[in-house]
Amino acid sequence: MATQANSVPHPTLVEVDPFIPADQQKGLHNRWHPDIPAYATVKPGQVFKIQCVDWTGAQIGNNDYSDDIRSIDLTKIHNLSGPIAIEGAEPGDCLVVDILDVTPFEKMPWGYTGIFELENGGGLFAKEFNSKAAKAIWDFKGIYATSRHIPGVRFAGVSHPGLIGTAPSAELLATWNERERGLIAQDPHAVPALAFAPEFKGAYIGQDLDPELLEKIKTEGARTIPGREHGGNCDIKNLSRGSRCYFPVFIPGANLSVGDLHFSQGDGEISFCGAIEMAGIITFSTSIIKGGVEKFALKQPIFLPSPVDPMYSAKLIFEGISVDYHGDGKQYNMDATVAYKQAALNAIAYLMKIGYTREQAYLLLSAAPVESHVGAIVDSPNACVTLALPLGIFEHDILPKEEGLEKIDFGQCAIRSDGVI
Repeated sequence: MATQANSVPHPTLVEVDPFIPADQQKGLHNRWHPDIPAYATVKPGQVFKIQCVDWTGAQIGNNDYSDDIRSIDLTKIHNLSGPIAIEGAEPGDCLVVDILDVTPFEKMPWGYTGIFELENGGGLFAKEFNSKAAKAIWDFKGIYATSRHIPGVRFAGVSHPGLIGTAPSAELLATWNERERGLIAQDPHAVPALAFAPEFKGAYIGQDLDPELLEKIKTEGARTIPGREHGGNCDIKNLSRGSRCYFPVFIPGANLSVGDLHFSQGDGEISFCGAIEMAGIITFSTSIIKGGVEKFALKQPIFLPSPVDPMYSAKLIFEGISVDYHGDGKQYNMDATVAYKQAALNAIAYLMKIGYTREQAYLLLSAAPVESHVGAIVDSPNACVTLALPLGIFEHDILPKEEGLEKIDFGQCAIRSDGVI
């Protein structure tokens, strides 16, 4: 009788505890810098696992108040696992990353979506809503998510890393910091901030480093909040199981880092902490294309989306144009962001007609598999953007009817203990 070879488990290169603060754990970092040493090294073709804390590093709890959202320390984010060096990768190469799986921890089958305070994080409608902290806790059951804070919905998640990228070179890091400081200088007191300069406070590198090197990294390291040429925090919901990503390499080894895992997310992640944030495990395999940056004109990453996608064919689509008709009525010229805002505000207003609060609707559009597309961007003065709300996620009929919409009491999401919303 033939015997089956014993399967060898894939190595876990970074191990974390999702309930322990990130700044007490090894193998994590929350700044981008070329001098952060690789925490582990892999060979091309090797399959390996990485464990990740949630993006805040265990600052948010599974409870029914949003005080933790209100008081979050944003100097400590995002918490990334790595870096992981890939043998043979050199500047100018293309690092090919296959995402083989993304799962939550079995011991932590829940996640959260948050609305951040205007003065501490913000979000797409921070100014319009004068945002106050709110959140929804989501429970995972297999591929599905439900929330006690947003009743009446259930949907399949497409788990993915919100943040993944290679390390910058010293020259690229200097470019980032110079251009973002220049933007901040245009309005240094803007709320929310226009950008985030390097910040020593809250910086963390979970390795035993020379004190001078550690101080240099904390002083110069770029914040992880925006996406950039190397990838980073782009929050692309289609980078799920089965995706293939092509990253430019800027330093020897590439130094890949990953974090900010999401169970689900709508296009735009509009409430700032708008996905269903989770801690979990991601499985990778990598390869290298020599000289790939030149071969592919690779100014930023490119990717093949996951073949795994929830089948929600029926959708209610909301349209927006470059006119702030929810605000002062100002006409903008081909502004797709204004158009997107109007589409989202139209959807929020509609959801409020069926009984959801503004906060619940805002959170739902951020977390559910909502799709947004640019319809037209050539017909001056109005860009047209659409937002598609899948009907299949609702437990009740939300379609327009001649007699109007049935309004149901869905309660409220988790708000601050002082009752301010």
